[in-house]
Amino acid sequence: MATLKEEAKAFEPKTTKNIADLDKVSLELQIEEKVGKDQEDKEFHYKVAVVDGIDYRVPNSVLNDIKTIISARPDLKNVKVIKKGTGMNTNYQVIPLD
Repeated sequence: MATLKEEAKAFEPKTTKNIADLDKVSLELQIEEKVGKDQEDKEFHYKVAVVDGIDYRVPNSVLNDIKTIISARPDLKNVKVIKKGTGMNTNYQVIPLD
């Protein structure tokens, strides 16, 4: 049995990273829909790619950009996502890698 102090030291809260945190994003990644609650206890839905057991949030704007890119390059396999800004002022740029 561990003490409360030991558990507290080892504790890591579950967080969702962002798809832009990955160096390279395969377009074959499986996407899951998750449900969260905001500060007002209202439910919201968001999409994540799970890589090595870690959730990476996939913003809708990234999905839309990838849709546009693959319409011109249907054989594309990998992209890089660049995140600029924070909060409501966040923008994403999707760059084809192949």
